[in-house]
Amino acid sequence: MLELTETVQAPARIGIALVGIAQGAPVELDLRLESVSEGVLVTGIVAAPTTGECARCLTPITGEVEIDLTELYAYPDSVTEATTEEDEVGHVIDDTVDLEQPIVDAIGLVLPFSPLCEEDCAGLCQQCGVRLADAESGHHHDLIDPRWAKLAAMLPTEPNSEEPPETSGGRA
Repeated sequence: MLELTETVQAPARIGIALVGIAQGAPVELDLRLESVSEGVLVTGIVAAPTTGECARCLTPITGEVEIDLTELYAYPDSVTEATTEEDEVGHVIDDTVDLEQPIVDAIGLVLPFSPLCEEDCAGLCQQCGVRLADAESGHHHDLIDPRWAKLAAMLPTEPNSEEPPETSGGRA
């Protein structure tokens, strides 16, 4: 048995479109490697800082991801290696195991698909794009329904004016 506590740099960006572990970010490994009858069993915790942006308002966000890792790596010519598909189990090659893909897969499963800066993030205003959390209270835009826009153009422009606007083609 070997216990390994080490901090390594992420070799590439790990994650999904909106959130992930940046390339070069510190990835903390707290692992236990045990020799079992058919191979090497790797168990432990992997933790790293995450960066990304809110899915609703695009504000930069940071966080932390932590996964529990349990992977079996089969010895060459073992029964496990002979009875499993090549991509079902990892393999011990030259007395080493490659943890990168299992870590990438596990992190991809725990990261939020739509990360939010706040649980109740209101997002962006659809008309002007301002972040609603930063906008004044009651932020809104007076929009005229396009189906009524022609009629709105016929209204007097001065609020106290009682005269209807001039129309063309009517009786004189």
